[in-house]
Amino acid sequence: MWSSLNNLDRLEQSFQESTERTQVYFKHSTRCSISRVALSRFEREPLTNESTDFLLLDLLQHRSLSQQLTERLGITHESPQVLIVKNGVCIYHANHLDIEPAEVDAALSALGN
Repeated sequence: MWSSLNNLDRLEQSFQESTERTQVYFKHSTRCSISRVALSRFEREPLTNESTDFLLLDLLQHRSLSQQLTERLGITHESPQVLIVKNGVCIYHANHLDIEPAEVDAALSALGN
C-alpha cells in the first residue's frame, strides 16, 4: 500500500500530482511504539484507492523532508502523523492514536476518491 517517500524530488512530484491524484502521507518513526501501532492499523485494514497515492516517510532517515512537508502545508509536525493533500492543500490530518484507517477512508470518500 505505501510507497517510500525518500527524496526531495519525489516530494515535489507528489505535490504536483496532488492536482490530479490525492496524496496520503504517513510520517512514521521506526523508534516509536505509537507509530508502529498506527501503521499496523493500515496493515490490518489496508486502503486501496486507484486515484490516491499512499506515501510513507521514515522520519529518522528523512527528517528534513518531514520538515519541508509540514512547513509547506502549514501543519505542526507530529509523529506519527497522517496527512491527506489535494491540490497542494492539506484537507485532513491526524496524529498519534487518533490515526484510524476508517477515518482516512471516509475523508478520501468525501473527496470522491
